[in-house]
Amino acid sequence: MTIYKLDPLTDPRWPEFLSAHPESSIFHTVGWLRALRLTYQYRPIAFTTTQKGPLSNALVLCEVQSWLTGRRLISLPFSDHCQPLAAGNELSEMIDYLQESRTAERWRYIELRPAKNDSLSAAQLHYANSEHFSFQTIDLRPDLASIYQRFHPSCIRRKIKRAEREDLVYEAGTSDNLLRKFRHLLLLTRRRHKLPPQPASWFYNIVRSLGPAATIHLLSKDSVPIASMLTLTHKTTLVYKYGCSNGQFNPLGAVPLLFWKVIQQAREAGIDTFDLGRSGNEDPGLIAFKEHLGAVTSSLTYHRSPAPHIQEAALPNKVSALARQAVSRLPDPLFAGVGQLLYRHIA
Repeated sequence: MTIYKLDPLTDPRWPEFLSAHPESSIFHTVGWLRALRLTYQYRPIAFTTTQKGPLSNALVLCEVQSWLTGRRLISLPFSDHCQPLAAGNELSEMIDYLQESRTAERWRYIELRPAKNDSLSAAQLHYANSEHFSFQTIDLRPDLASIYQRFHPSCIRRKIKRAEREDLVYEAGTSDNLLRKFRHLLLLTRRRHKLPPQPASWFYNIVRSLGPAATIHLLSKDSVPIASMLTLTHKTTLVYKYGCSNGQFNPLGAVPLLFWKVIQQAREAGIDTFDLGRSGNEDPGLIAFKEHLGAVTSSLTYHRSPAPHIQEAALPNKVSALARQAVSRLPDPLFAGVGQLLYRHIA
């Protein structure tokens, strides 16, 4: 079986293939891949057994080239999951092809991030588990009353009622003004978590490349932005990708109310799944919050070939606590600059 390469950014068959494939996600789309390319210069490559005519299968990855972390293939960077759009012998052939190409292409490693943990049996001989995450989704097919009743009574419903008494103003869209307010809240949140913010260009490119598939949601109190999130839509799935808030206003309950407003809009638009994304297993508070929204928890497992060395993860962990403390104290321009320099290398 011959494996062919294509550029999903330019191949006219790619959007039609994604439209027809039941397991495609927002992370497979031209818009998302273009945002990765524009922001971080990653090169998307799709592998398929189809030479001509409509595509019947594909495995899409990005080639990351970094003087700091090396040259590698990832499916996909900064994406919670990227299900291989192939199975059985076809997927096995693609994986074998990648393994044979790794040395010649000088890829330090290849990492796959499937949405389904049972989809990579074809890779078991070559790949080892590299990272594990908790993954939450909300079923939006029931009526709104039933969805609301699944919210935790004190952690979510009580806070929504509190927030509704505060005359908060809700906005949604992708205007430069909304993007600026979202970015302001993101800086506050990342500083609170002692993590560098993603580059401003990343969010600009997401909004411009995905068009109506991307939406910024914002709640304000007396014209002051207090909570925001960025969502992505593909077919009947809504993806919660980034969220942020002003911690001084958290007692008002704005974050639960914002989720409720987004859920109401999604349900009315015919969305049946709210993908809340991955959560680190070391962050039980975030996992609990998502479950309090009525989310069902499963797991995500990433796979890497060759297997990561234990030392690979140990050194950053030893350094990160001190580095995060120092970075979080930087003035905004320098704080943002660290993210601009860093994220291209970590994928």
